[in-house]
Amino acid sequence: MSLFHGMNISGSALTANRLRLDTIASNIANYDSTRAAYVDGAWQPYRRKMVELAPKTDQTFDNFLQAAVGMASGQNGEQGVRVTAIREDETPFKRVFDPTHPDADQEGYVLKPNVDVMKEMVDMISASRAYEANVTVLNATKSMMLKALEIR
Repeated sequence: MSLFHGMNISGSALTANRLRLDTIASNIANYDSTRAAYVDGAWQPYRRKMVELAPKTDQTFDNFLQAAVGMASGQNGEQGVRVTAIREDETPFKRVFDPTHPDADQEGYVLKPNVDVMKEMVDMISASRAYEANVTVLNATKSMMLKALEIR
């Protein structure tokens, strides 16, 4: 275990949560975008994007036990979180009656993005709190390292 192990874990979480916040900002910015992709000869609205996260290593009890005893073969002990995918939400688009809209169909309905601003705000608060928590851990680790340097 290196001296910077805790910082590496917090750093990976900071990177992942920054990407989550960027994705949420993109979703909110495209809340009203009715022309995001040209599919099958027609314009499609923006689809909400979601970030999927996973642990960097297989974190089972057996792996932790072997690593603690020093029996882990070939494992570098890298821990933290990584982004596995940014996928599109497959929930259906909203249909809004607006016959004056340029993208309205023959019946006067417009397909709107599947972005729910309230859900995005909840996700944004969650991601920002996780980011803040990891900044606190990073600062505590840095403080402990500085105190360790003062030991005589």
